[in-house]
Amino acid sequence: LTRAKLLTTIISSLRSYQQIVTISQSRAGLEKIITSSANLFEEHSVKEFCEGVVTQISSLIGLDSEGLLCARAGSLLDREDEEVYVLGAAGEYAKFINQPVFTLKNLEIEENISRCLRLKKHIFEPSCSVLYISRAGFEAAVFVRQTREISELDKHLLEVFLSSISVGYENVNLFHELRNAAFRDWLTRLPNRNEFINMLDKPHLFAGENYSVALIDVNHFSDINDGLGQEVGNELLRAISDRFQSSFDSIVKKGRIGADVFGLIGPDDLVCPKSINNIFQSSFQVSDHTLPVNITLGLCKLDNKRHIGIEILKRTNIALNRAKKNLTDNFEYYAKDIEDQTTWRLDMIRQLRSDFAARKLELWFQPQVDLLNEKVVGMEGLLRWPNGEGGYISPAVFVPLAEYSGLIVDIGEWVLEESCRRLQELKEKGYGHLRVAVNISIPQFRDRLFVEKVKQALSNANCDPSLLELEITESVVMDEPQIVIDALRSLKEFGVKIAIDDFGTGFSSMSYLQQLPLDRLKVDRSFVKDIKPGASAVLAETIVTLGNKLGLLTIAEGVEKREQASYMIKLGCDEAQGYLYAKPMPFDALLAFLEEHD
Repeated sequence: LTRAKLLTTIISSLRSYQQIVTISQSRAGLEKIITSSANLFEEHSVKEFCEGVVTQISSLIGLDSEGLLCARAGSLLDREDEEVYVLGAAGEYAKFINQPVFTLKNLEIEENISRCLRLKKHIFEPSCSVLYISRAGFEAAVFVRQTREISELDKHLLEVFLSSISVGYENVNLFHELRNAAFRDWLTRLPNRNEFINMLDKPHLFAGENYSVALIDVNHFSDINDGLGQEVGNELLRAISDRFQSSFDSIVKKGRIGADVFGLIGPDDLVCPKSINNIFQSSFQVSDHTLPVNITLGLCKLDNKRHIGIEILKRTNIALNRAKKNLTDNFEYYAKDIEDQTTWRLDMIRQLRSDFAARKLELWFQPQVDLLNEKVVGMEGLLRWPNGEGGYISPAVFVPLAEYSGLIVDIGEWVLEESCRRLQELKEKGYGHLRVAVNISIPQFRDRLFVEKVKQALSNANCDPSLLELEITESVVMDEPQIVIDALRSLKEFGVKIAIDDFGTGFSSMSYLQQLPLDRLKVDRSFVKDIKPGASAVLAETIVTLGNKLGLLTIAEGVEKREQASYMIKLGCDEAQGYLYAKPMPFDALLAFLEEHD
């Protein structure tokens, strides 16, 4: 080879080698980009993603992991705010995450980041590089410290990598927003019920401390919504949230559990009735309204055992429900016996519902007699619930449960239908003159179809309405006076008889009693049991006299002794019901009783 040809061959070979090295470096760089991007895309936390960006950029161009990623607050929160914050950092800057850039007290970093965001382009200096990231309204700057000049190949690799980062941030931000939607209350920005339970699931948060959980229910919140509007209601909830935030530091965890229920987790001396009630001593200024707020508290003390969040919340809610029934204080602490009672009540209601659906309930009858001749004039229908062991569960136990659960409406409808059916059977047996009395509760009156259901039951059985008597207590009248009065007047016009049960034991208004279309007063058994000259006799005599003056028939309940019957006759009482004459009995036994006493 000539000297010239040899030189040409060497130069050509060097160029080829340089191209091969460049391609190899580019391939290695692209592999790093793919690996780095894949790693970053696995992150679902904004903080961890931003930290990863700094680390991966440093690794990509062969620098130490020393840098930070910053963005304007307005860019993050969709508002006008020029303050620049550190979102992620590595090395000596890691401690400044979530802090404004000026807290670094490093003029070089602050000025370069500000210049990068203002010029909207990368800045490459001998000692540092500031990389500009922008996508869909999000702007950020990545500052990395360097000890050598960045090559053109490195700059090209960074361009490719940064385009991936902007897409990755959108994905991470979406995860962040989804998490906020799942675990943050949209109105107050407090943790919601899901996040509150998650906090309760973390025992390390409460290790070595005496902690309590509280649920705070805003009393009569619906009245504010209905009277002043939902926007005022929302503002009040935000004001309550703000007051919690300002009254308790970060050691007390806060949450909004439901519409008007807030939650707190913290040390016993902070999360206690006194501290929480103090927060609500002063009224809330909402728009143009000054609103005093009353609350009810349910509390549960945490022990050192493994916490199951949903179980702790359930116990606290049990205490809250008990507190709502407390007539002396506005709070209640959870106790095991409260949960036992709640469990028992739910089990009983479940069994009652099941047995009612299976038609296991029975309607018994207790005869009522004319006091003067002791002839049967009617009977009271009494519900019985077999316990499956040959006995019966007391009505004093299951009737309140039926009312509490709302099942009383369906049961009451069945009792009416069954009573009317039995009336028709009595008529067929030759006892068409006897009436049947049925007890009615307030939930039945609240049923807008109640009057029609009574009429339909009578019509279906082809019964004389005058043989059906509806018994109500004074407390039923006082609960919903107008609803009860209107319903009874309508039924009275239809021919149904009306009686006041347990008269004299409630605190009824005489003005309401005057408006009721009554036919009969029942003298409560408490006035009959120990009747003798004295207070009991005076009360019994007063009720009988009142009934006579109003033109009503009177019937004495709980008559068990001949002396009681004689005294009630002396007072002028018309009828009686009690063990002296007959105990409650099934319908077949009633027919036998009537045949025997005919």
